Amino acid sequence: MTTAEKLVRALVAKKMTCATAESCTGGGVGYEITGVSGSSAVFWGGVISYDNSVKRDVLGVPEEVLATKGAVSSECAAAMAEGVRQLLKTDLAVSLTGIAGPGGGSAEKPVGLVWFGLASQAGTTTEKKIFPGDREAVRRAAIEHAVGLLLRSCI
Repeated sequence: MTTAEKLVRALVAKKMTCATAESCTGGGVGYEITGVSGSSAVFWGGVISYDNSVKRDVLGVPEEVLATKGAVSSECAAAMAEGVRQLLKTDLAVSLTGIAGPGGGSAEKPVGLVWFGLASQAGTTTEKKIFPGDREAVRRAAIEHAVGLLLRSCI
């Protein structure tokens, strides 16, 4: 059984819903979840916020966060998760923002860096990961990690 299948089963069992706010994965987490039969009962949708204007105007990420901390930051990931949870009125929301590569990295924010946010009624947490490999490997690992975060938060 895949992580996404376990997630959908757990959400159904707990009568919980979830949503996603994705940047570097471009909708991959939503794709993974909706590949599971029965996911429509628990997955409300997601926002692909690839551009900062979408992070700001749709998800409510403060302009100050984008200007001072950047789109790839704990603060941005937290605001993205909170924004999509509020927008879609779900129990849980996960967000991802990172640098999948091959370009765009720096010493401070290397290629492979992904910040995750997880918002629930209990509050919001963030997590930083640096995944190895090429663009597809980073995206794939980030998708799997995000689905795992949702799963762990509802079991």
